[in-house]
Amino acid sequence: MAAQVEIEDQSSVTELDNGEIFDPLSDDADSSSGSTILLGQGNQEHDVIKACFLSGLGAAFAGDTTVASVRKNSTEGIATRARYVAFRIFTEAMARKNGGDPNVKYGWYAGSREEIEGIVSYGFSSREIDDGSHGIGIHLVASKCSLFAAVGAEPDGEGVRHLILCRVLLGKPEQIASGSKQSHPSSSEFDSGVDDLQNPSKYVVWSSNMNSYILPSYILSFRSPRLRVIGRGGPPPSSPWVSFTALMSMLSKSVDASRMSLIMRTYDDFRKRKIQRYQLVRMMRQVAGDDLLAQIIRNHRDRV
Repeated sequence: MAAQVEIEDQSSVTELDNGEIFDPLSDDADSSSGSTILLGQGNQEHDVIKACFLSGLGAAFAGDTTVASVRKNSTEGIATRARYVAFRIFTEAMARKNGGDPNVKYGWYAGSREEIEGIVSYGFSSREIDDGSHGIGIHLVASKCSLFAAVGAEPDGEGVRHLILCRVLLGKPEQIASGSKQSHPSSSEFDSGVDDLQNPSKYVVWSSNMNSYILPSYILSFRSPRLRVIGRGGPPPSSPWVSFTALMSMLSKSVDASRMSLIMRTYDDFRKRKIQRYQLVRMMRQVAGDDLLAQIIRNHRDRV
């Protein structure tokens, strides 16, 4: 059996499975659909991933969030099997480079249903490269910070949102400053980027390594009516989160005129249905930065 990879999570998750999620080649599933395998209630992988996701949301949002399904990326297809083998080879090489520790973590990636399906089938592409908040590359959210990923997930026609839980090969990361345009390691000493070396919430994998250092492993689908940090139509009256209209007003007090003009033009395109919600969210994260958006949301939440 291949080595199991530790996942850093809240204590409740660590206690549940001793801090590990099983190798994706292990098969204990209810049914298969295309390139994924449905994991049923009671399956240990399902239960650990569900607990990880809900604990990262926090009590305020976990209570009315429903996990619709957890699917495991199958390794039966030639392409997906090849990606798994390649990831294992790079992991072994990274371990040799860094004194035996490849530093593999789990990270969430959010997007629309179509985007998630495309990544699972074909891997990451230039479309998914984030070029604004902490360097130019693929940005994933640490597994314990699922709330940050969940708010970036685009609801489909049935109101279901989708996340990918990926294995992420970090090796030796370097800290990337907010707003950085760095697109590769600063030296051969480093392999990836993080927003904080001591307590990272974001992992950055450079585009040249995006399909070598990231292995999409699970797809989690969920419904969360109150989870509208940046949502069309604004939050329900009881929600502590902030509507687009209020967010624009608060951003205008913290962002310079040129950046605010870009945000407002993109917001106008969104209102005219020229772009989708996830495209607006991605642009706002790039222009304003995750740190500022998170601070605005926290300040708004504290006042209501």
